[in-house]
Amino acid sequence: MNQRLPDLFLCSLLVLGWTLLSSVQPASAANWNVQAQPPRLVNGAPVLFQIKTSQKLQSLSGSWLGHEIVFSFDANSKTWFALAGVSLETAPGTYALELTGETKPGGTSSTKISFIRKFAVIRAKYPKIAVKLSVEGKFTEPTPEQVKQIQEGQEIKKDYLNRVTADREWSGQFTAPVEASISDVFGSVRIFNGKTSSPHQGLDFRVPSGTPVAAMNDGTVLLARPLYFEGGFVVLDHGQGLLTLYLHLSEFKVKEGEQVKRGQEIALSGGTGRATGPHLHVAVRWQGTYLDPGRLLQLRLPSVASSN
Repeated sequence: MNQRLPDLFLCSLLVLGWTLLSSVQPASAANWNVQAQPPRLVNGAPVLFQIKTSQKLQSLSGSWLGHEIVFSFDANSKTWFALAGVSLETAPGTYALELTGETKPGGTSSTKISFIRKFAVIRAKYPKIAVKLSVEGKFTEPTPEQVKQIQEGQEIKKDYLNRVTADREWSGQFTAPVEASISDVFGSVRIFNGKTSSPHQGLDFRVPSGTPVAAMNDGTVLLARPLYFEGGFVVLDHGQGLLTLYLHLSEFKVKEGEQVKRGQEIALSGGTGRATGPHLHVAVRWQGTYLDPGRLLQLRLPSVASSN
């Protein structure tokens, strides 16, 4: 028997092991600068992650609270960025942002580099004032026919609101859809006809019917149709799972599938659906999680053209 065969086999294993190790670098080799805006993360809030890497990357992706994130590159600041969020139900604690960068586009020769940064999440202080409201009985005690309409609306939302498109469409700041005072905030407790509902999942703007409503950022019209509770309902898809929702509208100015720009008129406000009177309800949803629109409006976001 050739005694060199075991030695050759061992050498082959060592070479293979070295190849595998070199394709995924240890976190300490990356030495990346990872920042979050705002620096203090709270439940129910959006967050902008910004990463400066010590290597030139072809792509960067991440995992955060069970969600997959795809980063965009800002050539001016040489920074990778992505919008994400923390659900209202997330408990205070420390959570890991797991990052993976690729130095070459696919193929067996590409090198992947991993990096982990942990962030503390604290509990936000949302208002605990109960908002006592009175609405039509059909919204609290619907008939069988109305229950069917409600279920149809739920199926539509289940289908559309959980979609995650690959490309980012938003660029720069998100702006308020109307210029008006706020009558109800995100996270407040609401009582309809004596029955407590879930926390308020958006912002209410005090506007009369017929007020022009503007897109908060660039995007594609995902929905523009009436639903039972929402009334006239428009949803804009800003890419990568980020949606803005506009409720109780009286008239649509856009159609489903249409691309819109920030500030473009998309609808007129109203008091349709489960509303106590004319107003505009706006919500922000990221990969199935509702976030505080007010906090999104406060973020300083990079103005970088979308990739689509």
